Amino acid sequence: MAMGIISIVHAVLAIFLIIELGLTAYLVDVTNPDWWGGGSPPQYAFLLFCVVWSIVMLLYLALTPLFAPRFYHSIAALAILALTTLFWFAGATALAAHIGVPKCHGRTFCQCAQAAVAFGYFIWAIFTGLTIMEALAFMRSRGHSAHADKAGAHHYGA
Repeated sequence: MAMGIISIVHAVLAIFLIIELGLTAYLVDVTNPDWWGGGSPPQYAFLLFCVVWSIVMLLYLALTPLFAPRFYHSIAALAILALTTLFWFAGATALAAHIGVPKCHGRTFCQCAQAAVAFGYFIWAIFTGLTIMEALAFMRSRGHSAHADKAGAHHYGA
């Protein structure tokens, strides 16, 4: 099976999500002194939610068109992608505002927070691109002239 650009983007996104999962899980673990009492800043917890949400959403977007195309709906995929893009922008911006511009001086926690922000914005950029591609494909399938080429091939989404 030949890998299209969307499959490559999904693979890169999966790798970035695994990296972000490790970074944000570490941040939540370090800032949560006792498990039931809470203590993690909500910015860390929200970014962890974004990672878990994105992994579940990516499984739907990548696997449903291949193995269960009846259950793939392009308008649902577009809505999910748009919502996920918004989540990532909000999460990365909230964490960036929370940590500010610290001088880490070799401290692991500080460097991990900076890396989480950087990967958060990379992931946001990837989701923005996927949302744009899905929106263009959706408009093409609905008869709008959003793009010059009007191939009759089936679209399996971003």
